[in-house]
Amino acid sequence: MSKDPQETPDTQNGTEATMPNQETSENDSDLKQKGKKGKAEDSLQEELDELKDKYLRLFAEFDNYKKRTVKERLDLMKTAGQETIQSLLPVLDDFDRAKKSAESDKSAEVFSEGVAMVYKRLYHILEQQGLKSMESNGIDFNPELHEAISEIPAGQAMKGKVIDTVEKGYTLNDKIIRYAKVVVGS
Repeated sequence: MSKDPQETPDTQNGTEATMPNQETSENDSDLKQKGKKGKAEDSLQEELDELKDKYLRLFAEFDNYKKRTVKERLDLMKTAGQETIQSLLPVLDDFDRAKKSAESDKSAEVFSEGVAMVYKRLYHILEQQGLKSMESNGIDFNPELHEAISEIPAGQAMKGKVIDTVEKGYTLNDKIIRYAKVVVGS
């Protein structure tokens, strides 16, 4: 064994020691691989975040769809008989006119008790289905509820108010199905 100052115990045994330059190149390649892995992980994380966002949006959209269809179904059930009830409104109007005519002192016709019972029963059944008549006489004219068919001169107290109702208005489950036709004071 020679005592060469550059010899190390590893070189004396015949093995070579790792040089500092070799360690640096290995560290650089490790860093490059880690950098590639980091970039790959970043891109995968971005893709994962994007897919999560799409999933959440799709889930929210589906949830809104379910709520909307449930609401539409409930509205449909509430107003399912609307056409039938609307077709019966002229019958109710005829009953009202006959009853009003029979109650008049000048009329010789009598509104029989049986007809009155049929009227009450029909009206009660329609009320159970959600039909309500709108009271209009004496209240302020509202174009969202009333249809003005004429104006007549009236005193200052009745100006802009409904003087007479020609045809009753009706709501079905708080939805107007027929506007009241009224005479308004001017």
